[in-house]
Amino acid sequence: MATPETARGVQGLTRVELLALPAAVDLDTANRALSIGRSTGYALAKRGQYPCRVLRLGNAYRVVTAELHRLLGIDPAEAAERRELCA
Repeated sequence: MATPETARGVQGLTRVELLALPAAVDLDTANRALSIGRSTGYALAKRGQYPCRVLRLGNAYRVVTAELHRLLGIDPAEAAERRELCA
């Protein structure tokens, strides 16, 4: 099911999609989860001002999903339970 787009054209993730994320995600996925545009997200990461900790691995940015869940108020136990159900 598609999620509605915001005024800026950024399509967010549903709660089910958020709960199914792997342990770390690329910056584009984290941007979608937070409804941040691609350019803004990369600029914030580059300046060290992204809303949660960003790992720099070579030329790639990664966001730890647990931190993203915390920022969005998602219970870690709910996320773990969801992953177990999908396994």
